[in-house]
Amino acid sequence: MSLVTFDHCVIHVSDWERSNAFYRDVIGAQVIENGAGFVYRIGAAQLNCHGPNLQPDPKARIPVPPGGSDLCFTWQGRIDGAIAHLAKVGVAIELGPVQRIGVGGKGTSVYFRDPDGSLMEFISYA
Repeated sequence: MSLVTFDHCVIHVSDWERSNAFYRDVIGAQVIENGAGFVYRIGAAQLNCHGPNLQPDPKARIPVPPGGSDLCFTWQGRIDGAIAHLAKVGVAIELGPVQRIGVGGKGTSVYFRDPDGSLMEFISYA
């Protein structure tokens, strides 16, 4: 049994309004104001965001630039539901469906990009 669980990671965004809409409408995140910026809650995890008008402390030694992240989210249901959802919200699939391995074992994934160009993945274990 592990003494730790994953809590959050940090992504960089270049435009709050555009990113808030994407993570809310495409990923299904709860968008929460956090001082001059925002955080995105997704299930039991959170994406903290560094973006315009923020000076985080402490800073990463080599900060990830907007578009430099690679994130995977579990899709609850069959992958064809994720494909239909992405089509409905106008997000192009870059790759997939393809077989991958994630925390739930073998799954099927589709890949797409956020507005800054970060790689996003929906994986389904259904």
